[in-house]
Amino acid sequence: MNIDWLLELDRRVLMFFNGSDSLFIDGVAMTYTSGLTWIPLYVALLYIVIKNNENMQQILLVVASVVLCLFLADGLADFIAKPYVARWRPTNDPVIKYTIDVVDNYRETPYGFFSGHAANTFTIALFLSLLVKDRLLTIALVTWSLLICWTRMYLGVHYPGDILAGLLWGATVAVGVYYLFYRTIFYRISPRVNYVSSQYTSTGYRRSDINIVMMAIACVCCYIVVKAVIRAV
Repeated sequence: MNIDWLLELDRRVLMFFNGSDSLFIDGVAMTYTSGLTWIPLYVALLYIVIKNNENMQQILLVVASVVLCLFLADGLADFIAKPYVARWRPTNDPVIKYTIDVVDNYRETPYGFFSGHAANTFTIALFLSLLVKDRLLTIALVTWSLLICWTRMYLGVHYPGDILAGLLWGATVAVGVYYLFYRTIFYRISPRVNYVSSQYTSTGYRRSDINIVMMAIACVCCYIVVKAVIRAV
């Protein structure tokens, strides 16, 4: 196995996921990939953090941890990896850019290794999964992140290798921040309590509040579908 074989495999997998003849799927991908689309989800997540923590110290610790995750995930991707590695995005690669299916001339910045979208969304998904410890929330957030990754390949702005590296880095950041930063500080300012009620997760988050996050995701998905239908007709 050599680097040329891996790069060729990367291109072949990209071509499998890239583009389609459907204006509807084009619309889904373009809307789904936008960070602005998911503002209701971010608000819902902030709401359950505020509601399920006992004091401002705990709330600020969670917010600071999420900000730290994003700073480390996005900072390495955009300010170190992309300019240093300088791997072209498929849509900008002089060798293959004319074979890539591009939607609405969406090409983004020149370089794409590694994917900031993959790193950012997965670090949020994994950190909050570790924080809340609810299976439904974990499945929903991980699925949300992986679908974001799909849109990046569908739109041709990332190779699968870019996505995989972003996911691995995002996971590393989330686990590191949770265990080395969040838990270290949390147990200094809060008692060690293990919730055993079926109404709460083991970390004290009310399960009924998690339904608000599910509702936010469902509403956003409905919005995405409606917008894609309008685009296609």
